[in-house]
Amino acid sequence: MADLSTSYLGLNLKNPIIAASSGLTKTIHQIQEIEKHGAGAVVLKSIFEEEINYEMKKNMNQMSAPSLIYPEIFDAFDFDAMEDGVSKYLFLIEDAKKSVEIPIIASINCVDAEEWTSFAKRIQDAGADAIELNMFILPSDLKRSGEDNEKVYFDVIEKVKKEISIPVSLKISYYFSNLANMIMKLSETGINGLVLFNRFYSPDIDINNLEVNPSNIYSSPSDITISLRWIAIMANRVKCDLAASTGVHDGEGVVKQLLAGANAVQVASSLYKNGYSQITEMVTFLDKWMTKKKFNKIDDFRGKLSQSSTNNPAAYERVQFMQHFAGK
Repeated sequence: MADLSTSYLGLNLKNPIIAASSGLTKTIHQIQEIEKHGAGAVVLKSIFEEEINYEMKKNMNQMSAPSLIYPEIFDAFDFDAMEDGVSKYLFLIEDAKKSVEIPIIASINCVDAEEWTSFAKRIQDAGADAIELNMFILPSDLKRSGEDNEKVYFDVIEKVKKEISIPVSLKISYYFSNLANMIMKLSETGINGLVLFNRFYSPDIDINNLEVNPSNIYSSPSDITISLRWIAIMANRVKCDLAASTGVHDGEGVVKQLLAGANAVQVASSLYKNGYSQITEMVTFLDKWMTKKKFNKIDDFRGKLSQSSTNNPAAYERVQFMQHFAGK
């Protein structure tokens, strides 16, 4: 059997497959199943910044202050249940550390750098091996400049890192005017990893009921192309680890992302569609592929097809379209 172990965020993983933050990572039983089926680590279901602030302030009027980027988010929360949410999250971390051996990565969904950042210390004290900050600010506010939106990311990182010593990763989207530059700058803040990329619900319109509904909730294998491109472009250039997310549905997708230069891959939609046994399939595929290609360990081939290493770096740039339409 090949050596599938890898390092991510300074953590030793038995393999690079991580169960991403989702509804499938919110209970001890689920986390145990994830370990049982072979995952290298798990990212807990996110706790939201708004939940933390609510617990800290206990005052909805304060919570609705104009300084919040998305005050309408409160429509989505059950305030009776929210008050217990923070304590339950900390207990989940503590219980998970007692129940499994794989690394436990907490997740905070955040959109600003308000008082909630002090909560990171409580997550650390509960025993989390690392914290993943899940951030996305849709560039749709006509009153906010791109610079204003980008500054929030750096403010959050700065405040969180002052609170804790455990590794910090940042999960981002690709909605930046200069994505490569932004990824590079974020990697230079002292964070330990970047996760490329977030996946969001997309809106759809029900023409019969005249309603806006979420659509395309789960990713498809074809969605791997965006993260694959940017993992390959940024690998060996950033100052932190890279994890690939969105569109990794099978073992082949895992291998592709590792060849592009990822340190780890995160999976969620494939687990919803196929169950936790899909993790086992991915691990088995990776092992067999490495054996067939005579790679003893992941570092033997990681980044072999990244843009900085490949003999055809233009394959990740615009020229691919020119070749396609030219019939080559």
